[in-house]
This record gives sequence, C-alpha cells and structure tokens, in this order.
Amino acid sequence: MSEPQPASEPASVGGTLAVQEKKRVRKPPGLLKRVLIRYVAPVLAFTLITSLRASWRVRETGRENFDKAVASGRGTVVAFLHGRAFMLLNTIRGRKRGRWLSMCSKSLDGDGMTKLEQWLGFRVIRGSSGQDGLQALVDMIRMMRDEPGMGACLAVDGSRGPRGVVQGGIISLAQRTGGLIIPVTVSPRPAWIFRKAWDRTMIAKPFARIDLVFGEPVEVPAKLKAPESEALRLLVEERLIALQAQADAISGFGDTEPVRVLSGER
Repeated sequence: MSEPQPASEPASVGGTLAVQEKKRVRKPPGLLKRVLIRYVAPVLAFTLITSLRASWRVRETGRENFDKAVASGRGTVVAFLHGRAFMLLNTIRGRKRGRWLSMCSKSLDGDGMTKLEQWLGFRVIRGSSGQDGLQALVDMIRMMRDEPGMGACLAVDGSRGPRGVVQGGIISLAQRTGGLIIPVTVSPRPAWIFRKAWDRTMIAKPFARIDLVFGEPVEVPAKLKAPESEALRLLVEERLIALQAQADAISGFGDTEPVRVLSGER
C-alpha cells in the first residue's frame, strides 16, 4: 500500500499555480502609453490616412449593389474584413457623414480607434466581445430602428479573429433591423502588410491603385432558426472571401497568405 503524500505537496502545487496565475495578470499601461494611444496616435493615423487617401487611385466594381441597398432605405450593413478596415472606413466615410455606425472595443486601443473613426464621420458604439459586444449590438439595433436609413459598418472577423471567420453578430443585426448585408472589400497595389498582426492589416502605399469591390446583397429574414442563421453566416463568409479573391485578381495583388474559408475546418 502506498504511503500518503506529504502535506507540503499540495501547498507546493498551489504555490506554483499562484505564480502562474500572477504571470497571466497584465501590468496596467503607464500614463505615457495611455496618452500616446488615446491622443497622439489618432491624430497621426487620421493625418496619414487622409493624406494617403488623397493620393490613391480608386476604381470601383459593383457599386450599384451598394447604391441600391442605401436607396432602399432599409438600412445597409457593410461587411468587411478587419485587415482592410483602415482603407475601407476612409472610403465609406464620404457617403453621408454621420449616417454610419461602427463598433470599437472598450480597450485602450479601442479608445484611439474611437477617436479616429469619429473624426472620419462615424458614430461609434463601444464593445466587441462578451457582454460588452452584446450591449453594443443592442445599441446598434436600436439606433438603426430609430433612424431609418442609418447604416452600419462591421469588421466581421474582428476584433480577435480568427482571420476571415465571420462572427454571428452581423446576422443578428440585419435580422432585427431589416437591413441588407453588403460584402465589401479592397485590394491595393502596392501596399504595406503588417505580417505579425493577426489580421495582416493592410494599408495602400502612396499613389497606389485601389480596387474597391461591392458584392451582391445578402437578405436576412426576420425569422430564423439556428441552422438557418448559421447557413447565412457561412454564406456571408464565403461571399466575402470570394470577393477578396475577385478584388485581388482585378488589381493583380498577390498575398503570400491569402484569406480563406476556415469555418468548415473548425
């Protein structure tokens, strides 16, 4: 019969777990970092994006899909990939300033992005995941219902990824507002790619050619069962990724790690 474990062993294990737990706790950002992200970075980003936008040569494909959705007055829900956000938000902003909603997380980075998007003409709702994300979605639904013609722009694979995987929130938003989902993407050439970022953030270089491609609208019925909602989520995902491939083919851009459908592999 084996001997009982020494009483000190559980304490040792508990101590190890406590140390590991302590390591997981992130140190709060310092004052300088908070100031830089909240106040300095948005100014620099706004100046950079607007300056670059003035030099870009934008070519649009499928613009009639977007125009028809907006003209319908039902509320347009623009779906795009997180990694193309900088280029797309700056392009959409010129279409009825103040009539578009966007969503930013309540993180420190989200503070900076909120200021930037507000300067670009968006009305920003804070929240990205968990209860914060749910409340942000409820706020978006309410605002779109209260103000006919109000549109929303959502990075459908944000804010944490996986890259290219559409989250279900956009289906709920369209379902409860009667809005049409319009997949939109861009393909720049040449461009900078932030390869270490989870979304491979992309920004077109000065004087780049940008192909802005609007996909066909996705209708979302007011009443949906769970399997139907999932089928629509997959449809938006597949269309958006196919649209990205189409845009890249038009522009001639080739990403070494192109976005692809992942939902079927999970």
